[in-house]
Amino acid sequence: MIQINNLVKSFDENVAVNISSLSIDEGEILGLVGNNGAGKTTFFRLLLDLIAADSGKATFDDKNVAESEEWKTFTGSFIDNSFLIECFRVEEYFAFIGKVYQLPESEIKERLPIYDDFMSGEILRQKKYIKDFSAGNKQKIGIVGAMFIHPKVLILDEPFNFLDPSSQIEMKRLFLQMNREFNTTILISSHNLNHITDVSTRILLMEKGLIINDIDNSNKEALSELESYFKTTSS
Repeated sequence: MIQINNLVKSFDENVAVNISSLSIDEGEILGLVGNNGAGKTTFFRLLLDLIAADSGKATFDDKNVAESEEWKTFTGSFIDNSFLIECFRVEEYFAFIGKVYQLPESEIKERLPIYDDFMSGEILRQKKYIKDFSAGNKQKIGIVGAMFIHPKVLILDEPFNFLDPSSQIEMKRLFLQMNREFNTTILISSHNLNHITDVSTRILLMEKGLIINDIDNSNKEALSELESYFKTTSS
């Protein structure tokens, strides 16, 4: 599904990402954890071709992200508010995304109710521009925009930020439902180890641009291992 080969990105003399080899299978839910500066966001930006690698490549279904546009047709993502069009109203934004992914208007209307509980009745039909929503609701708009297209690959950077506990729980349910129904490959980064271990089948631990541990979480037993590592690094 996703293949990384000798992927390197530096900023001045600081190596942000240095991954020699990594394979992510279709249908995996991959959690990415690490302290600030570990390289998680840079890695996601490389995967999405938002920044150019110094060397190496990332491929989705054998399509080099730096040389092809085809992978974009089956990839949903939300990294930060720059992905939003804040001068749009919410319905306009979802309609725009649907048009980009060639979804009929009727299908968009059928899919959005799935996210009603997540949006808590505070987003749709509010007649507000996206720029006027709270940070948490902007986060929800971006996440729903990435999910309702039913992508083969979903990439979300710190999606639990700004969300209240009820919304965090509902979002985890939506991740598992999407993975179960569509076999979506999901990549999520987070500082919240409990949320990551709740949903991920596999967890990558990054430090200083390197993947220093690749943990099978199919039995949901990774939390204690991660807690032990971060306790050691903080002492």
